[in-house]
Amino acid sequence: MTRLDGKRALVTGGSRGIGAAIARRLAREGADVAITYATSAAAAAEVVSGIEATGRRALAIGADNRDAGAVTAAVEQVADAFGGIDILVNNAGIFAVGPVGSLTLDDFDTSIAVNLRAPFVAIQAVLKHMGRGGRIIGIGSNLATQAPDPGLAAYAASKAGLTMMNQALARDLAEREITVNTVHPGSTDTDMNPAAGEHSAPQIARTALKRFAVPDDVAAAVAYLASPEAGAVTGTSILVDNGANA
Repeated sequence: MTRLDGKRALVTGGSRGIGAAIARRLAREGADVAITYATSAAAAAEVVSGIEATGRRALAIGADNRDAGAVTAAVEQVADAFGGIDILVNNAGIFAVGPVGSLTLDDFDTSIAVNLRAPFVAIQAVLKHMGRGGRIIGIGSNLATQAPDPGLAAYAASKAGLTMMNQALARDLAEREITVNTVHPGSTDTDMNPAAGEHSAPQIARTALKRFAVPDDVAAAVAYLASPEAGAVTGTSILVDNGANA
C-alpha cells in the first residue's frame, strides 16, 4: 500500500518539466491524477499514458491559466471524472523577465494572472469538491524570497504573492484540516532552463551544493506535503534549491 492510495489529484501545468514529474510521482504514490496543459497536448497525452500504465486513472485537460473560466471548468471536469479532488497542486506558471523600463503592463498583468490569480481561482473552485484533510500545494520559486539578478520584478512579485496567499489560506482552511503549503524550486534542469545551458554557470555558482536540482527533487517535496505524514505542516514553504538561498 502506498501513501496516496485512493486520493485524487489535480496538477496544473502537468504536461512537462516539474509539473509532469509531480504528476508521475503522485501516481506512483497511489493517486489518480489529472493534469492541465496550455499548449503541449502531445506531451500531456504521454504523461497520461504513463500514469495509466501504473494502473491509476489519469486525465489531461486543455486549460490556459490566463482564462479564469477555463481554470474553473477544468476543476469541475476533474471533480466530475474522479468524484472529488483531494490534492490540488498549482504548478502552472510563466517566467516573464526584463528591466522594469521594458516590461509592459501586459507582461506584469499576465504574470499576476497566471502565477497568482489562477491559483486563487483553482482553490476557490476546488473547495466544494475537497473534503477534510485535503492538500493544497503551490509551486513557487526561490526568487520569491530573494531576487539575485535584475529583471525579476514581475515574476518575483507574483511568486511572493502566491507564497503569502497560501500562508493566509492555511488559516482560512484550518478548520477543515486542509493544509496549504508552497514548494519553492530553485534552478531545476528542465527544457526551459537546462543545467547544461548557456545561462547555467552563474546559477550553479550561487548554490551551496554547486548543482541544479532535477524535477524529481521538487516532486518528492510535493509528495511529502500531499501525504498523511504532513498533516501537521501548513502555512509554510519548502525550498528545493540546493542551498541557493542559504
